[in-house]
Parts: sequence; structure tokens; C-alpha cells
Amino acid sequence: MRVLHVYRTYFPDPEGGLQEAIRQICRATRPFGIESSVFCLSPQPEPQRLESDGFVTWRSRSFAAPASCDLGGPDAWRLFGRLCAEHDVINYHFPWPFADLLHLTVRPKARAVMTYHSDIVRQSAIAGLYAPLMWRMMDRMEAVVATSPTYAATSRVLSDARVKERVRAIPLGIEDLALRHPQPAPAPEAAPYFLFVGVLRYYKGLPTLIEAARQVKARIVVAGEGPEGPALKRMAREMGCDNVEFAGRVSEAEKFRLLAGCRAFVLPSHQRSEAFGMALVEAAIYGRPMICCEIGTGTSFVNADDETGLVVPPDDPAALAGAMNRLLQDEGLARRFGAAARQRYEDLFSAEALGSAYAALYRGKGAKE
Repeated sequence: MRVLHVYRTYFPDPEGGLQEAIRQICRATRPFGIESSVFCLSPQPEPQRLESDGFVTWRSRSFAAPASCDLGGPDAWRLFGRLCAEHDVINYHFPWPFADLLHLTVRPKARAVMTYHSDIVRQSAIAGLYAPLMWRMMDRMEAVVATSPTYAATSRVLSDARVKERVRAIPLGIEDLALRHPQPAPAPEAAPYFLFVGVLRYYKGLPTLIEAARQVKARIVVAGEGPEGPALKRMAREMGCDNVEFAGRVSEAEKFRLLAGCRAFVLPSHQRSEAFGMALVEAAIYGRPMICCEIGTGTSFVNADDETGLVVPPDDPAALAGAMNRLLQDEGLARRFGAAARQRYEDLFSAEALGSAYAALYRGKGAKE
């Protein structure tokens, strides 16, 4: 069976979590007899055809990207139409309004499903204008995949009667990094530290983490770069938070070392733009307990409260510090949470679980005849 994934951008253009999610789906479904390809736009689409990871990426030119919506020209329609004729299933990845235009004008005969990664959060005014087109697109999907049951229940779009009966929850997943990148256990005498890894963006809640740091007697490593970096460093300096270490962008090898050695992984994201939290899954792979905020998305599905870690209210430095101190002072609890996190990864977020669920989706009749 041949499946075409459709999203506005893909590797080797600037990396992002959604692009990685697509790559993991393509890899995970291969053992189940699924041959994947990707259609995307790129500012520099030469060569048009790229092959890596065992599947092909087809690229057309992106002429503009207003509000992060890449727009293509006539070649995009020609290439998309040809690829649709060569594939059995088209898997759209939401949101990308230009893909809606492609589908509604080309009208491919291939079956169509959608993976709904996130509500449109920041461009709320644009979302209102886009709604009629979005609902026309949704109506033509056999199934719409939510990345967690939590997100399906809290999204206004996914809980709408027009689509609710066709929504299926398939969690994102990732291959077992610990097999490819094994790490030694933390030395007993090593000083415990907490870890955040990610792009320093507005919705990550890092000001709350810095405020909480004043109440935590342990090192807090912030690994990553991003637009909020200068302001966060200034905030930590002004508050005298000497225990907050900005590590900058780290290599993959260094990230895995940090993950394997931390007392707990902290993701203080406070807005729904954090739709899933794949970094939490990476922490679970290495058996680390997690701390996140309850924002009604996949973060509190990946991290089950009081089972794999602790879930606290967003924008609450005292609650975040309390959770960190609880794991800092109770090493046995941290170990139990970490073991449960690893088991939850194997059950729900492994490549095998991901591949099996998507292969069944592609081979099923879907929710709409």
C-alpha cells in the first residue's frame, strides 16, 4: 500500500516537531507493508525528488509563507495531482490551508485521512476566516486522527458534531532511542539536576521555570535556542537564579546524555500550542520521571499524573517548584515514576505501537464511506 503524506515543509528544510512526527510515522509503518512518500513545499526545491530514510520526498516551490502557511504555484498542483494518482491513501497533516485548496481542487480519487496535530492557537483572527475552507476539507476526510485522547476531548474542532464521529486517537510515537544511543546510569554520587530540552518559544512556559528555580536547590539545565532566549537569560540574571544553566543548542549525543542523567524532565508549557510534547516521550524512553502542566493537550496524556511523573497547573511557579522538590527529595519515587514512564512508552508511544495503529488506519474503511 502506498501512502502520501502532505505537509507544508519537510526535511532538509528547518527542522520541527511535526516534520519529525511525519518521519516517525513513515518509518514505523514500513514493517507493516506501507510504502510512504512525502509532498511538501520548499523555498529551494532543487532537486525536486529526495530520497532518505527509505522513502521519497517530493518538493515544489514555496513562493511565500504568510502566517506560516506556505503557498505554492502551478507546479504544486501538477505535482500533487500526479502523486495522488500514484498513491492509495493521502495523509494530510493539519494545519496547512494550502493543502485544503489542493485537495478540493484536484479532487483525488485516493482515500484521504487527516492527522490533526494542533488547533490554530496564535492566529485566532485568521482561523475565523479559514473556518469555512477547513470544514469543507474536514467533511471529505474518512478519518481525522487526534494525537491523544486528551486533545480530542478538549479541541473545539475535534469535539464538533460535524467531525466527532470520525475522530480517532492515535498517539505520536518514536523509535527506541535508548537502543541506538545507550547511556550509562547516573553515578550515585552525581548531583541531581532537572532538564528542559526544546526551542525557547513563547508557549514553553520557561519564565515560570525560572521563577520556580529560586525555590529549588538543584541545577536546572535549559538546553535549546530560540526567540525567547535573550529575555530568559536576562530574567534569570536579574532574579539571581545561578542554578539555571543555559546550555544552548546541544548535539543529539549530548541531549541523550542529559536525558539519561537528569533527576526529572520538566516541560512547563502553558499554552495549547504545545499539542503533544514529544520531548516527554524521549524522556520516558530513558526512564526519566516527568513534570508538565495541565493544559488539556497530549502533555498530560504522555505524562500520567502520579504514575509517570507529576502534573501541575500552568503559570504556577510555587506548584512547579513543589513538584521538583518532591522528586528531588524522594529518589525512590523518582525511580518508580521513571520505570512507569518507560513502560508507558513501550505500551503507547513505541514505533511498533505507532506503526500498527497507522497501518490499521490506512487499511480500514475509515469512519466515512
